[in-house]
Amino acid sequence: METTVKVPRRASTQQTATYPLWSRAFWGAFGITMRPYLFFISGVAAVVGMSFIDKPEPIRLWLGFLPLFLSCGLGQALTDCTQTDTDAISSPYRPLVQGVITPRQVFGVSLTGLTLCTLVLALLNPRIILFGVFAVSGLMTYTWFKRRWWGGPFWNSWIVALLPILGRLVDPSYKPAFTAPPWEVHTAAFLLAIGAIFFGYMNFVVAGYLKDISADRATGYATFPVVFGWVPTAIYSDLTAILAASCTVGVMILFGSWTVPGLIAFSGAITLSLRAQLTIHKIRDEELAHGPIAHVVRVYLLLGLAIILTLQPTWAILAAIFYLSFEVVLKIRPERTQV
Repeated sequence: METTVKVPRRASTQQTATYPLWSRAFWGAFGITMRPYLFFISGVAAVVGMSFIDKPEPIRLWLGFLPLFLSCGLGQALTDCTQTDTDAISSPYRPLVQGVITPRQVFGVSLTGLTLCTLVLALLNPRIILFGVFAVSGLMTYTWFKRRWWGGPFWNSWIVALLPILGRLVDPSYKPAFTAPPWEVHTAAFLLAIGAIFFGYMNFVVAGYLKDISADRATGYATFPVVFGWVPTAIYSDLTAILAASCTVGVMILFGSWTVPGLIAFSGAITLSLRAQLTIHKIRDEELAHGPIAHVVRVYLLLGLAIILTLQPTWAILAAIFYLSFEVVLKIRPERTQV
């Protein structure tokens, strides 16, 4: 079956007034640009790292969680500033494309927000500053890598994979053990947890490119689907899904604690992952890709929660509230195909 080619959808050329930075309308549009369901992506990655803290202090965890929770949305808004060309075709509903807010405004607010988040985290542990600088630098260079088929998924994913490290660093006594033997149980489990976040998010990026093939092709973005087509991209997605699940299983095996909450989250992830991957292979229509992509995000969250609840099963109620809140936020997003 051939890929369905869509006529590029272009944004309206009608002049639109730009909202003042201090107006309520601006902040509403900026909130849409951040895509609040993305907060849960960075939130779960951060808590994966926090779950490795032996004696977590609730106040310190919450102070670390809040800025990390916001980081993915702020980062997405930052990268959107340099992708209005392809977004004008694939996502004409976005405020940046419509012109009601400007790239300069969004860039300034996003960078300020990310800087403030890093400074708050630095109060908990000054070592976090270095990782925060790496993450922001990565975000600012992402679009260059997205234009190259070999760069986009990896570049986006290593930035998100820093979040478990930042979450772990909320404990000031922790020093990243880069020289520790990888076969030591705690070190190996933490590396696998980072791998689960890395590959889980990579699948989100790879699958996400499927809904933008026509727009990316028209604007010169040589993403993997543009260069190689739908079927190789589906296989690429399969591989990242398998690696994410395998890393999660590795963490559960190393800790040897098959908790009921962890198993429930993992079972849900595997069920949805099979559904998502089969659907990606079945469809060839960019406008239908948002369905399996949403499932890929759910799988990413559930794999992260499986790790968290393996290490911290008493967090089960909070984990359930967290996941249900994600579903509510995803449900009320202003554009159904926005994933």
